[in-house]
Parts: sequence; structure tokens; C-alpha cells
Amino acid sequence: MEYPRRTVALPWYATARLSLPLLAALVALAPQAARSAPPPGHPSPGAAMQLIRSGTEHSAAQRRTGVALDSIDANEYTYIEVDEAGKSYWIATARMKIMRGDMVQFEDGVTMDQFYSKLLKRTFESVMFVDNVSTTPAGKQP
Repeated sequence: MEYPRRTVALPWYATARLSLPLLAALVALAPQAARSAPPPGHPSPGAAMQLIRSGTEHSAAQRRTGVALDSIDANEYTYIEVDEAGKSYWIATARMKIMRGDMVQFEDGVTMDQFYSKLLKRTFESVMFVDNVSTTPAGKQP
């Protein structure tokens, strides 16, 4: 007499446990080319992030100085309108306390043209996003 074949169905989590060792073995055996350096002429991921964050190379970054004409706080940013030798423009940095007339110093950052702030419901002609802004209160300038 012949017995009928029985199919054993494993629950999904049991098959997942069985698949994990297989997946780990495949990843370990993956060719090293998949993890190699970027093609010639392309920056490494770390170097690319540094270029994106700074907007310029650190050695070429220019120290700028101006007077705060206005400021707007929006979530974690402070937008500052700066007057530098008669030219007015906006910068944005991490939220900080600043008063109209304060002297500001910062290094060049990443400039975005026609930047729309959803929170402020406003389009800035251009905004330069900078890392650090140092201030000297109005009236204490040399």
C-alpha cells in the first residue's frame, strides 16, 4: 500500500529564519567589486558629503562680515538679512539670537536661488546656508 505524499507548510517566520543564513552567505560571497572605490574622477562618499555641506573647499572659503538688517526665526533656522558694503542678501543658520544692527561674521556656504520657505510662505531671491555665525552686539563694534 502506498501512502499519500504530505506537504509540510512552514509558517512565514520559520522560512524567514531559514533564509537569513542563506542571505548572509550570499552577501559574504558577493564580489569585492561591488564594494570597491568609486570610478576615477569621482569623489568618495565622504568627500562628496563634505563638498555638499560646505559648498566650497575649506581652503577657498571666504570670511564675510556685515550688519544684520533683519532676522526671522523659523523652526530650527534663523534667516538673517545682511548688509555687506551696501549690498543686502539673506543667510540662514542654526537658530540663534540676533538683534538688528549686530555685526555678523560667517564663512561662505551653499547658496540657493529662488528659495521657497513653506513655513514662512515666502520666496527668497537667494539664501546662503552657513554653518556658523558669530555676532558682535550693536554699539560694541570697534
